[in-house]
Amino acid sequence: MEKPYIEKYKEISGFTVWIVDGAHIRTNTDEEFTNFGQHFNFKYIPEKEFWIDKEKTPGEEDYFIEHMLVEHRLMKEGASYKEAYERADRAEKRMRHKSQEVKALMEIKDKEELLQKIHKRMLEEYSKGVKVWIVDGNLVRSLIFIDFTEGGHDKVYSFIPPKEVWLDDDLVQKEIKFVLLHELHERFLMAQGWPYYTPRKSAHVESSEIEYHCRHHPEELDDKLKEEVEKNAQLETPSNIKNPDSK
Repeated sequence: MEKPYIEKYKEISGFTVWIVDGAHIRTNTDEEFTNFGQHFNFKYIPEKEFWIDKEKTPGEEDYFIEHMLVEHRLMKEGASYKEAYERADRAEKRMRHKSQEVKALMEIKDKEELLQKIHKRMLEEYSKGVKVWIVDGNLVRSLIFIDFTEGGHDKVYSFIPPKEVWLDDDLVQKEIKFVLLHELHERFLMAQGWPYYTPRKSAHVESSEIEYHCRHHPEELDDKLKEEVEKNAQLETPSNIKNPDSK
């Protein structure tokens, strides 16, 4: 594998932390690589390295390092990935909650006020029936759901308002369309009754496949994205909304 290094971030506890080109990894090696990773989760990462995707909006690197330090240690000691990940999540969350900004935002009780801080910019071109928002991913991870990555929609996450798709503001410009394609395709399938994830036939797996295909055939991306926008728009028209009293 061609190593997608961009720059060294720091040395810590015997590990070299690298900022890497996540788009390159997702296109050429592993579509499931997210914000960061270590060897026991992604075998292609050398054991003494931590990789962090280059963020469009930097500032979360040390949170991710805290997570990886805990996760790597536990998995090396024999813990399952699930156990290590959950404990690492808790450690990361404790660190996030020490931030003065997060402490202040945690005092906000009005959901609409909080939502206004999370919403950053609506992508009008793709918001037909379903609103597509660029959101403050750091705030979502710190305040609501620590595992929010790249994007999500209302059919998966209950904290996302109805008829909304969220895209993390950490996405670089060249990845936005690929992730949006995934989220819209997944949302449409789940609205048809597909499960979010099973190892074979599921909305997530099918959406990963279409995303991966378009990463290697970018000339098809705009047409497929337009199709998914229209399908989701039609899904939300009154004629397609099921009457709960109908048989």
